[in-house]
Amino acid sequence: MARSVVTSDARAMLGAMTFVDPFFSAVLSSAIIAVLLVVLVLSLANVRKPTTAVMAVAGVLVAAAVTIVIVLPPAATPLLGIPLTVLGFAAATIGGNPFTRRALDIATGKRVRETEDGGILIIAAHDADPAHARTLMRGGTVIGYLERICTVVAIAVGFPEAIAAIIAVKGIGRFPELAESEARERFIIGTLASLLWSGAIGTVIRLALI
Repeated sequence: MARSVVTSDARAMLGAMTFVDPFFSAVLSSAIIAVLLVVLVLSLANVRKPTTAVMAVAGVLVAAAVTIVIVLPPAATPLLGIPLTVLGFAAATIGGNPFTRRALDIATGKRVRETEDGGILIIAAHDADPAHARTLMRGGTVIGYLERICTVVAIAVGFPEAIAAIIAVKGIGRFPELAESEARERFIIGTLASLLWSGAIGTVIRLALI
């Protein structure tokens, strides 16, 4: 008899824990949407010239969104799930650009000159003519966008193992250029920063919709 009572109480507690009030869930989902919207706006404003202060604020907001979905999963309704997903993908893809570039600037101390397409210029000697510089890591900007899109998709659909394949493909494509120390440094820091940003937002989308 006592065992039956305990079992009933445990089931009741489990039911209370798993039950999420629809109104409360909608409020949480709306809050996450608002956070992602602010992150997207801040990121768009910093695409041209990223600043540490703005991207730090955006990073804190992303971390707050991750905390919310882990502690209080909102179970977003389809009506709110659509804008949440769209904003999440946009914030992850676009926001990862200034976040990654700012991380690279901080790590390298602006020792490396960046090209318009996200590549870098390598000069053989300090007194060498910049006109004879070699360009490495071409197309880094576009590759970064594609990398973040694939990462968010992998996490959102519940297949994070695909991230390993993304890194492998990127590594194989960049392998000939990684002989240069500047290229290796940029590859490692840029990849980690990009995956951190997109992985965090992908987690928000995944946990908010399941």
